[in-house]
Amino acid sequence: MNTLKKWIETIRISLNQQTTYRLNFFLQVIGPGLVFFFVKYSLWNTIYSGNSETLIAGMNRAQMINYHSWVFVVALLTQGHASFNLSEDIRMGRISTYLIYPFDFWEFHTAGFLAFQILQIFIAIISCAVLYFSGLLILPTLSQLGFALALCFMVSFFWYFLQYLTGLLAFWLDETWIMRVMLQIVTTFLSGAILPLSIFPYWLSHSLKNSPFPIMVYYPVRAFMGELPFSTAPFLTLLPWMILLFFLNVLVWKKGLRLYTAAGM
Repeated sequence: MNTLKKWIETIRISLNQQTTYRLNFFLQVIGPGLVFFFVKYSLWNTIYSGNSETLIAGMNRAQMINYHSWVFVVALLTQGHASFNLSEDIRMGRISTYLIYPFDFWEFHTAGFLAFQILQIFIAIISCAVLYFSGLLILPTLSQLGFALALCFMVSFFWYFLQYLTGLLAFWLDETWIMRVMLQIVTTFLSGAILPLSIFPYWLSHSLKNSPFPIMVYYPVRAFMGELPFSTAPFLTLLPWMILLFFLNVLVWKKGLRLYTAAGM
């Protein structure tokens, strides 16, 4: 019971910290939506200008806008964690505090991740409502929605494990921002966030089939669109990668602590 109370209290404190500055929180709510409308929506509107029934990757204009609307929602639900706070804790020597707390470094950052996910779910609900009433988003059935949300929940933890591992590299690197940027660029391109994977050459899309990249965006989007059969098991593809990342995080954390000298304290 005490452990559960610690988790709840840490999540509550993290939520308070993330919503303290109202302007920042307001921009966090409307910012991604404005970027979507002014970049992606305008881009695909221009590409399809003159003939909205032109097929690109088997999709007409309305279907492509629906696809990218769901890409936007999936990104909100799955890619909320940023590893720069974690890497700064290591680089600035702040992890010394966690080493004597009853709530350790992993638990604290995981609770912060869960708090941020709660906010992201709230923002995603608002975004879905705006996109739906704008006629850009087609809602799935309840069963498809549940399937897609379960997949997004799993992907969000995978992304968290991946970002956590990137942050732990601060034990050896003064700055990890280049690693974060490279990871974000590669993931965005290979996950179908920019272009549907059906546009990619066959050899590339086929080679990505057993990698985690399509599951991070493309499969959840297809699930929201009702195009991913329940018999398909992306969970089974992602689970081994999650287990591998978890044990890599444990290993890198232990090796990093051997080098840690609390410099900067």
